[in-house]
Amino acid sequence: PSFPLEPEDEVFLAIAKAMEEMVEDSVDCYWISRCFVKQLNNKYRDALPQLPKAFEQYLNLEDSRLLSHLKTCSAVSKLPYDLWFQRCFAGCLPESSLQRVWDKVVSGSCKILVFVAVEILLTFKIKVMALNSAEKITKFLENVSALSPRVCNLEMKAPWQTGLSYCVLLFHRNNILYFTLLKDFGGGGLNW
Repeated sequence: PSFPLEPEDEVFLAIAKAMEEMVEDSVDCYWISRCFVKQLNNKYRDALPQLPKAFEQYLNLEDSRLLSHLKTCSAVSKLPYDLWFQRCFAGCLPESSLQRVWDKVVSGSCKILVFVAVEILLTFKIKVMALNSAEKITKFLENVSALSPRVCNLEMKAPWQTGLSYCVLLFHRNNILYFTLLKDFGGGGLNW
């Protein structure tokens, strides 16, 4: 008989599946995935549950109209936070982008997950604003990596606009969502 997976097992499997694309050896894949998940569970145990609130605050700073639309649709509480924050975008972003995001997570910055989530919403703002239900918005955001390049614009936040020392650049090419983190612009003070 088949038993349903526990949420922590689903997180591990999602991360391991994405890691398989990055690591050739299956034994290495297992151990790297295990250590990564262990770090998430230990180092960020207190921080991960706070990321949805930080996401909402940062989105409000970046685009209060978009946040208002999400609230009107009752979508804020139904966004794919597990996919974004528990799974660290495994299954949402391509492996080339995951490597960059995960590198920051391993280096001690789980807050990067908030900024990536906000930039995804800002990048696909027009499409999200056109959707009028929480279910449609959530489904769209869960499948962001499979989107056509026609619905995507280049989105870059300049450091002088955000006051941050890190800038996130998202762009879509050949049906792949790429992520680049630009750092050390001398912006405001983030404690990563």
